[in-house]
Amino acid sequence: MSTNFNKTTNGTQTTSCFDPTARRIGYTVTYSLISVVSVIANLLIAIIFYKTKTLRKSINFFIVNMAISDILLPIFLITPYLTSLYTEDPWLISGPVGVVLCKLVMFLPHVSVSVSTESLVLIAIDRFVAVVFPLRSPLISSRLCPFLILVTWIVAMAVSFPYLLTMKLVEYPDGLVCERKWIEAFGDSSSLKLYNVTVFTVSFYVPFVLIAILYIIICLRLKLQKKPGEPSINIERQRARRERNVLKMSVAIVFGFALCWFPYTINWLLTTHFRPENASCGFEYFTAIAFLLAHSNCAINPCICFIFSVNYRQGFKNLTRGSLVFNNDVNTSESVVFQRRRASESKTDCLVSDAHVVQINCID
Repeated sequence: MSTNFNKTTNGTQTTSCFDPTARRIGYTVTYSLISVVSVIANLLIAIIFYKTKTLRKSINFFIVNMAISDILLPIFLITPYLTSLYTEDPWLISGPVGVVLCKLVMFLPHVSVSVSTESLVLIAIDRFVAVVFPLRSPLISSRLCPFLILVTWIVAMAVSFPYLLTMKLVEYPDGLVCERKWIEAFGDSSSLKLYNVTVFTVSFYVPFVLIAILYIIICLRLKLQKKPGEPSINIERQRARRERNVLKMSVAIVFGFALCWFPYTINWLLTTHFRPENASCGFEYFTAIAFLLAHSNCAINPCICFIFSVNYRQGFKNLTRGSLVFNNDVNTSESVVFQRRRASESKTDCLVSDAHVVQINCID
């Protein structure tokens, strides 16, 4: 990780390999698009969830938590960087406000990333329990979700707290610069590398491995799952639909998470441990792409929700029509349960049907 705000957001220490005008235009268009999509899409996710009671399920609590945290990235990281592209001074705001902003532009984006990854882990755990243990009561209930959401923010802030202590506004002949002064705060440069390695391990590698394992088990469970008794045609269709949704959602989450953050971690490992003084243009291009992918994750997450969730798509349609009440056909799976319950004489069949529908509703 870079100790300078501009280097951290830019992703390159020099611009010799980039045409200055093309670089400015390309970065402005790309990061502006990411910011607009992220803010609008994540706000839509939060509004639809708030206005639609049928979405008050554990998985959607965590999706909204992730959406709210993703809004912090374009506001506190991308916006200051876009501003720096068109100004000669490294840092524009001085005084107490400038000091506070210097700390927040590094602290809050790291909090955002940590909250997002923690939310993805909780979603994976919720899906794992719902699919692998369908007849058990949910491990994460709707009442427990606010507490877990609070925990994600507390943990993320605790992990990122050193940024509040080390980010300082330093005055140079060319102007003010927002830098991380680790040695001044902790007096040991070796602890910086240990902290960075720990943060990357806890915030990326461990969550990614855990998410991958859980979704692999989910996919295997769905492949090997036996069909219940003699299900009705509707129940069988719902079961097949649930399998497709779980598989698609799991692949999208794991692939999107890895695609956005894995190149960034590789770049960090190379720059931290090998420290290329005169990096080639190829390495600078890779660095720019790695940072771009990492920053785009805040816009990709809500798009995944709209692509794979029927309820969020229906909520968006209702929002554009000025109505935020779901039609009855959105939760047809619930009516299938009640019809099955009234028509069935077997209590076991009802339980099996309920289990399938619970899983379907959690995915949608």
